[in-house]
Amino acid sequence: MTVIVDDAGSGDLLFGVVIGVYRQETSDFKYDLIDVRFYQEIFKEKAYLKESSRIVSKLVADFNPKADEEIHICQGCIFDVAADDLRKVYGEDRVKRVHVEGEAQRLIEIAYIDELHNLGYEPLTEREEKRGKNFFHMMRWLKNNPEMLKYAKTGWPKLKNYQLFKKLPVIAHQTEHGAQTYKAVCADCGHNCEVHFQPDVTKPVYCKKCWKQHKPHKPVKRPKKSRKKK
Repeated sequence: MTVIVDDAGSGDLLFGVVIGVYRQETSDFKYDLIDVRFYQEIFKEKAYLKESSRIVSKLVADFNPKADEEIHICQGCIFDVAADDLRKVYGEDRVKRVHVEGEAQRLIEIAYIDELHNLGYEPLTEREEKRGKNFFHMMRWLKNNPEMLKYAKTGWPKLKNYQLFKKLPVIAHQTEHGAQTYKAVCADCGHNCEVHFQPDVTKPVYCKKCWKQHKPHKPVKRPKKSRKKK
């Protein structure tokens, strides 16, 4: 018996990364997601490696590998921390880095494609064979749907060469009434906007229209009941 671990989407511009685990003898399959936020502002911190390990450890544990069952994990660098952590639990001899092919790879690719469909994006059929074409196909889709930029791996250094992914500088402006405003990008709709505070890159900023959906509701104050004097 063998448990196989693979990923899909780590080299794609859109969405996060699908991590899947497959047992070939029983055809059991489960997957989970590394959220796209790990590939945005915090990408350079490589927190996605620990998140990958957390997901892999949980999925493999769900399969409850038998004492003589090997765990084959993809050679991709996204699993470097995960592989080491698995060896600590299951032993050096049982965890092997391999090139994943066959049904395991197919199922994990399908899971990633399904997630792309949920975004409204129709991927290229030859996306794996033509990586360059696939990248620009996704980028054109983002240009036509700027509100979906929140689902792009914007932390990649190479994206700084493209106007679409360049951040607006934090520039203060004076309104006619003397108040300062700052340029920002709405975390919901992706459109440019101005706010009256300096944006913090670790927190979402919303335009006036989208802020209405996130604005906390104030509790309704009920009038106090007057006590009658005896």
